[in-house]
Amino acid sequence: MAPPSPATIDELDARLIDIFSDNPDVGVLGASRQLGVARGTVQARLDRLAQRGVIRSFAPTLDPAALGFPVTAFCMLEIRQRQGHSPVVEHLSSIPEVLEIHSVTGNGDLLVRVVARDNADLGRVIDSVIDDVHVIRANTAISLVTHLEHRTAPLLARALEI
Repeated sequence: MAPPSPATIDELDARLIDIFSDNPDVGVLGASRQLGVARGTVQARLDRLAQRGVIRSFAPTLDPAALGFPVTAFCMLEIRQRQGHSPVVEHLSSIPEVLEIHSVTGNGDLLVRVVARDNADLGRVIDSVIDDVHVIRANTAISLVTHLEHRTAPLLARALEI
């Protein structure tokens, strides 16, 4: 998949994104009141940001630990590339505990973020991950502490500088 073209945002877009990031329940009317702009302006901006791919989702952000999956691990997979990445990605996508899959450079081919209920369950998840004829080897690292969660606010601020 090709990366989206760079999207220019202005200060109003950035403030709108900040409002929804801080309070996803604010709604269009609430955001329009906070920003001091018409409701239609807020809706049009949100639609445009979503259409351009700047805002990818309005879905809730789930915490795997709160769902009973407190163990996070990263698996670096080396794969047979004769048929490309697609067969392995299809296999991995069928495993509910696989949260992300990235093609990478370096010693491995795919970086996979997985979650599990505990270390024993992680063994089961890893067994599922490597249960594909295209996976040659897996190297797994368990995350002990997350020091910085996924974030985009500093990137949003940087985008305004460009």
